[in-house]
Amino acid sequence: MPGSIRLRQDYSAPDLRRLASRSKDANQSRRLLSLAAVLDGMSRADAARIGGMDRQTLRDWVHRFNQAGPDGLFDHWSTGPASRLSDEQKAELALVVEAGPDPVVDGVVRWRRIDLQRVIKERFGVEYHERHVGRLLKKLGFSHMSARPLHPGQDAATVAAFKKTSRGR
Repeated sequence: MPGSIRLRQDYSAPDLRRLASRSKDANQSRRLLSLAAVLDGMSRADAARIGGMDRQTLRDWVHRFNQAGPDGLFDHWSTGPASRLSDEQKAELALVVEAGPDPVVDGVVRWRRIDLQRVIKERFGVEYHERHVGRLLKKLGFSHMSARPLHPGQDAATVAAFKKTSRGR
């Protein structure tokens, strides 16, 4: 059975505990305390249990600590794939949504996600799923709520004549 992987020796157990107490990241602190326990001579299984992990996970964190030091113990989350629309295209899409549809050109009186999906494909050549259009709108600061659309042939004078008003007290 191969031996355990050695920890780098430029940090002592008290040093790691001091770094853990100053860290603002709870996960990094847990990992630093587990590594400090290993340096104190505790078994790897018990040290892993202190940090709320198994022995194999502790081994992975030892590798990252040996390569990058205490900064290697932070979580590194992926940012995901890059957006298929550029920032300029997103700004243009926001202007299109703000302006609203033209009933003659667009054939609709209010935007739906499926309509915007078509507009994005026609203008920018990018295909998004209808659900992703909703996520994109939310990132641009739009809500899924919309005002009730006005009929293109609506007459303001007729609406005012039929409006119900309450008598004053």
